[in-house]
This record gives sequence, C-alpha cells and structure tokens, in this order.
Amino acid sequence: MTEIDRRTLLKAGRATTGGVALALGAGIEAPAVAAPRVSRTLARKLSVPWGLAFLPNGNALVGERDSGDVYVVRRGGGRRRVGQINAFSRQTSGEGGLLGLALHPGFRRNRWVYAYLSTRNDNRIVRMRFANGSLGKRQVILAGIPTNAHHNGGGLAFGPDGLLYVSTGDGEVGARAQSRSSLGGKVLRLTPGGEVPAGNPFGNYTWSMGHRNVEGIAFDARGGLWASEFGEKETDELNRIVPAANSGWPNVEGSDGGGGYHDPFAEWSPTSTCSPAGLAVANGRAWLGALRGQCLFSVRLRGPDAGTVRRHFAGRFGRIRQVAKAPDGSLWITTSNRDGRGAPGAKDDRVIRIALP
Repeated sequence: MTEIDRRTLLKAGRATTGGVALALGAGIEAPAVAAPRVSRTLARKLSVPWGLAFLPNGNALVGERDSGDVYVVRRGGGRRRVGQINAFSRQTSGEGGLLGLALHPGFRRNRWVYAYLSTRNDNRIVRMRFANGSLGKRQVILAGIPTNAHHNGGGLAFGPDGLLYVSTGDGEVGARAQSRSSLGGKVLRLTPGGEVPAGNPFGNYTWSMGHRNVEGIAFDARGGLWASEFGEKETDELNRIVPAANSGWPNVEGSDGGGGYHDPFAEWSPTSTCSPAGLAVANGRAWLGALRGQCLFSVRLRGPDAGTVRRHFAGRFGRIRQVAKAPDGSLWITTSNRDGRGAPGAKDDRVIRIALP
C-alpha cells in the first residue's frame, strides 16, 4: 500500500448536501491504519472480465467483455464456463461488449440474471434464467441506450427498493447528458420487468443526469447510491447519486463550486491519476478500481475523516476494472490488462480476492 500524492487530493473530500459542496479537509491517513491484503487469485487467463455478480453460495458469475463468455468463478478458486451472452464488441479499439451483470433480488426463486450489453445500434439490458448450470434464452428489458466506441456506461445494481439502477454513458455526445429524455449520460431506475416505476423524478427512466461515463454503481449499508465517473481530461469523480440531481456534464467537469450543479464527493485530477471503473462500498469506504491509475482507491464516506482518499496495491496488478463486495465481506477485483491499453502478464486477466481489515 502506498499513500496517495497530495496533488491528487487537491479536489478530493467534498460532500454534497442539498446541492451545496462542503469542504471536508481531505488528507492522507496515518500509515498505522489497517490496509487490505491479497487473499488469493481465484481465476486467471481471462480476457477483460467486466461484469461480476455473486450467487447465493458465494461463487460468482463473471462475464468477459469481448467474447461474451460467462463463467462461474468459485469462491475457493477455479472457473467453469456456463454460457455466452453475445454482444457487439470493437475488441481492443472500444469499450462496448458484455458489461455489467446483476442478479434479481429474488434470484433463489426466479433465477433471473440481468446483463448490460452492446449491439451495433445501441446498448441494452437483457435478462435470462440461470438454471441447471447454464444460461437460458435472453429477454430484452430496455433497449435504445446510446452506444459508441467509447462512453457506454454499463453498471447494474438492484437497490433496497427492489428496483434496478443502471449507469449509462453519453455515447460520445455530451448534449445527451443534459437531455432528460435521452437514456445517455444518466443513472436510470426501472422495474425488474423494464417499466418506469412510480416516483421517478421526471416521469421516465431518468434518476440522475449530467454524467459523462459512469461504469461503477453501488449501494451502501444505509441505502445510499454511489457512482464512479470518468472525466474527460481534467477530473475523475466519485458521486453520491440523488434523484433529479444534475452533475453538470458537459457544461462542467468536476466541481463547479456553488454554480448550481451537484458536486462530486471526491475528485481525482488529472484523469491519469485514476480513471475509475468498478465500485463497491464496504467497511465505511467506497472502493474504486483505477484503470490508468493501476491501483485500488478507497474513500472514507462518513465521520471526521470523510473524503480521505487512500491508494492500495499501486502498480501491483496493472489496470483494475471491476470491484465487488462478496457475501463474506471480502472484495473481488478483476484486472483489465488485455483490453488493448495494458501490458498483460502470463496470468492475466485475473479475478483476485481481497481481504478487508
């Protein structure tokens, strides 16, 4: 573990309450704070593992972005292919393909698995049953999410309300993020069957807007929703998502300081420092996989040290894509060194279990 450089923290440590940014005095934690540690490598020689969803027995479904292959990765180590979810991937020249995975809250009963995937014309959400060790026929839940070579979003998370939350990108057209009617550049909320639920702020799927490209999305123990967001050239973000909030893209990147937009909770500048992909919340911290930053970041979410940022495993695994909290309280992370932007080793890509203090 290495401490994050203070220049990275210049914009970190902001919380938003009622649209007002509050400086929280972010800084570097004392080295005596217990650090996460590597438990074991659970799977290796995968190619861009992206979506990860835990099964009731503690194993996980893991999808490869480019091939669409889906594996069961066992909690004790090892993997088995259980199907393929065909998606359109530009391979190493783009970011689309088979992206997020999630299980219905009633999975033990109904066996529904949800996936976010790219086609040649759009990004869409589908569901299929996982029974008898294999994936069944898929059913489209929501289509028409903008797609492009980049900015495809792709995160899925069921909330404590039983509804499905989806993170989307602007499909490289920034104006979509400011349009309430576009599905691009948003966090969406929909029913498990794909309908608009009661209580959505604009009467459509939009829950929050003004996002550039959100991949990671996760709930904390209190039901708060968090999202990681890629900046353009200036600022990456960790955002607390609230209904009807506008994060400002493309009119502003990062905090606008009292200018009316919803400010990030924490920021990284420049974007080469982080590039946040996957996101999990555990033990009072948000844990973010950093692609260009090649590390795991943690951000304290509450208390006197709220906003404090810490860097872990710097340079040890290369590009880190997905981060997910396992049923046993550990984190599972995936590497993304075979996505055309990394330097893969002989064991890449990997699924790695991290034990938390």
